[in-house]
Formats: sequence, structure tokens, C-alpha cells
Amino acid sequence: MKQEKYHIKTAVGLEQLPQAAEIRQEVFVEEQGFHNEFDEIDPIAVHLLVMEGETPVAAGRTYPDETGKVWHLGRICVRKPWRGCQLGRMVMEGLENAAKERGTEKFMLSAQVQAKGFYEKLGYHPYGQEYLDEFCPHIAMEKTIL
Repeated sequence: MKQEKYHIKTAVGLEQLPQAAEIRQEVFVEEQGFHNEFDEIDPIAVHLLVMEGETPVAAGRTYPDETGKVWHLGRICVRKPWRGCQLGRMVMEGLENAAKERGTEKFMLSAQVQAKGFYEKLGYHPYGQEYLDEFCPHIAMEKTIL
């Protein structure tokens, strides 16, 4: 699949992109079994949605810490039929660009351990010990903007 056929939408607040919530529900709740998918950050985060024509296919979000200099990326998800199409990279690059436009100096995320290699390819470095988020092993990762 060629990336030219995809387009990106962004908005502040998950209610502005309900299709992103649908993808997160499908991937994290129904497929992976998470229970605490939606939280108090959703109304203030910058959300990103990748569309293939009129079909929502991938999503993610980013939000700043209290300083506004460190932005957290997360809830990166791609619907099953579109995995392997470089859409995860597209989501990450779009979220990083949104955070850069807002003055970030550093990115942080909490990666599922099984996805650590994906984030390392994008320049993220793990730190600290693995921990459980609900039942799933995660690792903190960061990337500094040069």
C-alpha cells in the first residue's frame, strides 16, 4: 500500500475525532484486553487519526507535561488489516510534528515491551525497569530533540 492514499487529521480532544476512539477501543480493549483505555488526558491531548479514503485505520495522541517542554506520546494503534503498511511510523511522525510545533524539547512514551524495537527504530531509547500497565509489560522510552 502506498502512503499517498492516506491522509492525517489532528484535533485537540478525543471528542473531535471519535473514529480515533473507535480504533483504540478495537485494538486496546477488544483485541488486547485493556480496561483503562480512556482517561482524563483524552480531552486535552492532541489526537491524530490516519484515514484511508473514508476509512479510519490508525490513531495516537500526544500531550505535554506541566513544563510544556516534554510531550508524551501514546495510544499508538493500527487496525489489524493495515499493520505492516508503515502507518505506525506515520502516526509517530505526525504526533512528533504536532509536539514540535508546540515547543517540545523531548518526547517520552510508555511502550509495550513487545513494541520496543519499533520505537527504537524511530530513535527512542529505553530507560528504567520494565513494569506492568494493567497486565502488560511496558518500558519507559525517550527521545531528545537535537
